[in-house]
Amino acid sequence: MKAEYYNVIGVMSGTSLDGVDLAHIEFRVAKEKWSFEIIESETISYSSDWINSLKMAVNFSINELDALDQKYTQLLASTISNFIKKYNIENIDAVCSHGHTVLHQPQKGFTLQIGNLPEISSLVHQTVVCDFRVQDVQLGGQGAPLVPIGDRMLFPEYDYCMNLGGFSNVSFEENGKRIAFDISPVNTVLNFYANQIGLDYDDKGSISRTGICNENLMTELNTLDFYQKKHPKSLGLEFVIDFVLPIIESYKITTADKLRTFAEHVALQIAAALPNKKGNLFITGGGAYNDFLIARIQYYLPEMKIIIPDKKILEFKEALIFALLGVLKLRGEINVLSSVTGAKTDHSTGNIYSQK
Repeated sequence: MKAEYYNVIGVMSGTSLDGVDLAHIEFRVAKEKWSFEIIESETISYSSDWINSLKMAVNFSINELDALDQKYTQLLASTISNFIKKYNIENIDAVCSHGHTVLHQPQKGFTLQIGNLPEISSLVHQTVVCDFRVQDVQLGGQGAPLVPIGDRMLFPEYDYCMNLGGFSNVSFEENGKRIAFDISPVNTVLNFYANQIGLDYDDKGSISRTGICNENLMTELNTLDFYQKKHPKSLGLEFVIDFVLPIIESYKITTADKLRTFAEHVALQIAAALPNKKGNLFITGGGAYNDFLIARIQYYLPEMKIIIPDKKILEFKEALIFALLGVLKLRGEINVLSSVTGAKTDHSTGNIYSQK
């Protein structure tokens, strides 16, 4: 299926557990140049029960995961159907859905995104392209990050494209290849500590700003093995649970100090990860609203111009790019770069489920 115009819906659920991001997108391609317009977009928040289930899934048995996958596929299908109905979206070429990552251990050869069962196509009455990570892990890759090919095709004017979500990741061109990798946890940790003081998140970093950076904790976090590894590399929630939180919890300091220290740690790791400290840095994701974190990143990168886009792109860039990955799969074109994930070869990933 190769056309010049695609009318699709991108669906993303990230590790921050903010909810399901949905975006109705029109793509146009002319002479191999892609353009897009986000027509409608919305985030549907999870109930507290769903947040707890998704947080606990890393500890589930195989049978419990299977049951969760069935339930989550139904939740996702009803969420997508309601979005289509609400905005009266017609003539849809495909729904391109990431699902929700509950396990990600590429070093052991597996990754699991729930919500990608074949019946999702029948439930939403649309062609669905989904399950984008498994094939890459089977090919020896990290299964992440997958967004960089979209950075290259849709945002070529920026030196660095960075997402600040549950984790931070960056992509950029180096010697004609797209390089990308996860840098550090961000909102997976910041939200955890905001929750402890009754907040969903640290609005604009206002609590972090009042804290004091604990130098010993900062040093211990900075010496974690992951930060010494070369790319390609990626992070999962397991890293936060097994390594990061136990270190932070060993310090008897205030929640504000924990937030401040971790924000400082994130900013420092981001600065250290960029090979060239000049140019422009395009930042999206929920962390872009954390004014204190952005200020600390700017502090460590004084010669970098930080660009934060309008709300639609800032909040829905990942849904946008998974929509693009789905379109590329429909076209039979490469949508994953081995230079990014470490897979044996560039490839076209995703399952296509047509309505029965």
